[in-house]
Amino acid sequence: MTAASPIVAPSILAADFARLAEEAQAVEHVADWLHVDVMDNHFVPNLTIGLPVVQSLLAATTLPFDVHLMIENPRRWAPPY
Repeated sequence: MTAASPIVAPSILAADFARLAEEAQAVEHVADWLHVDVMDNHFVPNLTIGLPVVQSLLAATTLPFDVHLMIENPRRWAPPY
């Protein structure tokens, strides 16, 4: 049995948000996915980016997203993400 290859998915939380598109593009040659943590300040005490930022970022990179929804009412929000 062969071990699966690791997936490299850098988190955009580590990026410079003023340069988010450039930061995503900078890892395209080494990353498999981009990891996006969505936190709503209700389900968890942190607040991060929302759907408009994710939609804008989709246009800036060819990488698929791994989206971690830590939000209230995920049935409402999951389909758009």
